[in-house]
Amino acid sequence: MTAIYKRELRACFHSFIGWLFLAVVLFLTGLYTTAYNLAQGSAYISYTLESSLIIFIVAIPILTMRILAEDRKNKTDQMILTAPVSVWKIVLGKYMALETVFAIPCAVLCLYPLLLGRYGDIPYAENYVALFGFFLYGSAVVAIGVFVSSLTESQVIAAVLSVVFIFIGYVMSGICSLISATGNIMTKMLSVYDLTSPFVDLLNGSLKISAIVYYLSVIFLMLFFTTQSIQKRRYSVSVKQLKKGAYSIGLIILTTAVLICVNVVLKQLPTEYTEFDVTKERLYSLTEESYKMMDALQEDITIYVLSPEGSMNLDVVETLNRYENYSKHIRVEYVDISSNPTFAAQYTDASVSSRSLIVVSDRRSKYIDANELYQMELSYETYGYEITGYDAEGQITSALSYVTMEDMPKVYLLDGHGESGLEEGFLSVLSKLNIEYETLNLLTAEEVPADAKGLIVNAPTADFSADDTEKIREYLNSGGDALFVYGYSEEKLPNYQSLLADYNVTIEAGMVVEQSMDYYYQNMLYLLPEVEYDEMTASVYDGYVFAPYAVGIVIDEDAEENGEVHYLLKTTENAFARTNPDEVTDGAKTEGDIDGPFALGARMTKQAGDGESTVVVYTSAAIFQDTADAIVSGNNKKLFESTVRSFATVENSVAVPVKSYFAGILTVPALDFFLVGILMVIAVPIGLLTAGLVIWLQRRKK
Repeated sequence: MTAIYKRELRACFHSFIGWLFLAVVLFLTGLYTTAYNLAQGSAYISYTLESSLIIFIVAIPILTMRILAEDRKNKTDQMILTAPVSVWKIVLGKYMALETVFAIPCAVLCLYPLLLGRYGDIPYAENYVALFGFFLYGSAVVAIGVFVSSLTESQVIAAVLSVVFIFIGYVMSGICSLISATGNIMTKMLSVYDLTSPFVDLLNGSLKISAIVYYLSVIFLMLFFTTQSIQKRRYSVSVKQLKKGAYSIGLIILTTAVLICVNVVLKQLPTEYTEFDVTKERLYSLTEESYKMMDALQEDITIYVLSPEGSMNLDVVETLNRYENYSKHIRVEYVDISSNPTFAAQYTDASVSSRSLIVVSDRRSKYIDANELYQMELSYETYGYEITGYDAEGQITSALSYVTMEDMPKVYLLDGHGESGLEEGFLSVLSKLNIEYETLNLLTAEEVPADAKGLIVNAPTADFSADDTEKIREYLNSGGDALFVYGYSEEKLPNYQSLLADYNVTIEAGMVVEQSMDYYYQNMLYLLPEVEYDEMTASVYDGYVFAPYAVGIVIDEDAEENGEVHYLLKTTENAFARTNPDEVTDGAKTEGDIDGPFALGARMTKQAGDGESTVVVYTSAAIFQDTADAIVSGNNKKLFESTVRSFATVENSVAVPVKSYFAGILTVPALDFFLVGILMVIAVPIGLLTAGLVIWLQRRKK
């Protein structure tokens, strides 16, 4: 076996074929790496590898076409057929020689994540699992090429047939989708030869044992078929040969059946034993909150997926499998709404879309739109929305909580004083927390309703009437909780301020200007305040909160010492409040400006009746707007979520945060882009081609 391995390896590099293979693979992968990773700043090499699969359809057949066909044409296979060595060792020796050639570009590709790591944060685990999948896919394709080469003595025919076999495996998932979107017996049979889907599983950051075993099975089966093909020719035509042939056919059928059964059984095992999440944000792993929610389930829940399983997003399918495998109370069913368009009407009045979910219990149901499973953000480069986060677990766990809750908490959004309405992004936070919300106008309401679990007052521009003020004060004095947003206004709001004064908070006149460069964004009025650690700010403590056009608040020192006030957001000591912002445009202090520092957010508590009333105040009218939230990648929304959750009566609401899809953008200097691109796309491939050509010409002269 060793002698055969060395002979074939030398043959690859003594001819031009081996060098051509290396050059072509590294050229194409280098081209895609330059385009995706260097030019676009992607930290994931998976895009490069997925796009590079097409090269296997041409490059692998060229590499493998001669491995057995040439021996058969030159009659040198007679030495193999009569050699006192097992056929398995012959086949393995030849296969391992080709694998060594294929492993060389794979080893070079393993250096790419290390190179890209110079320019930003790289998810190494995901990238190397993707590279491992690339190697397994290529190894399986090499085995297919070896088998096809054993069937004929013509290298051309071997190459053409290999292209056909590899191409069919490459497009098999698409063929199955065309035959049936929902799947049937035929598609299940054809999917046995789906070479691409297991590779995609490994690209998505999930290390699946089933994908690894699949490729190993294909490799073993193809090499086994190759040995049987060679074995047929070791015997002359006789009764003995016919018996041998019959035995070989039976063994082929048995071996194929056993390997198929192994793969089928492996897919039925619980995912916690066969799938390992290697994504940086643990996209497919469930958090402790989700497990606690499922542990507490006492009733059966069905999650209807409005899509055939084969057409559903793979990441969502992965997440759903983890729910179903963990809890016996959860069942997942796939429904093709194209053939059953009225199905969803029995659970929701919403206009449903494909790939959405409906979570159903005996109490109620909740519809999750497909777009809600992902976080979308506006790209200032393309001025279009792009997917930046994965929220399937957050939405599903929230829905599980919703359909099993006995009573739904409700908050009221105050209206009638020029308040800013909460925008869609922040309303979706309330929905995710399973908090019902309703607009409240105290002009027509006698009081804040008794079922209010919280009151949200979002930046009124007109002052409260004395009657409205008293209604809110009565609500707070009876133990109510509230979120107050106070924005800069030239109009005085004494009644609104009196409510804050009840909690020892005073609003300073003027708009806050921050002079410390690390604490504002582009403009001294666009504040990035210091985040003080608190249960409300824990989710954003290591990041930024954007609070433009804010006013300052001063806390009574006695209240602070008694623990009744907790700072959330603060300016630096270099900040000041500008009393005439319309007249002064630069950052210099003027006469009448008020020295800082100031609080821009605080949590206040006081005894109220038999309980405690909590009031939270933020002093930027824009802090809870979608545009401000986008500046800090969702941190303002996280602050809003934790603030609402802090209300004592909704503290048990379940909310799993959105998981970021991207490790970050790579920043590649122009010179590095040029030099590395030239090296990958031009220098290395041309160097390999030149070396191969020189060696080939020298051997021809001999």
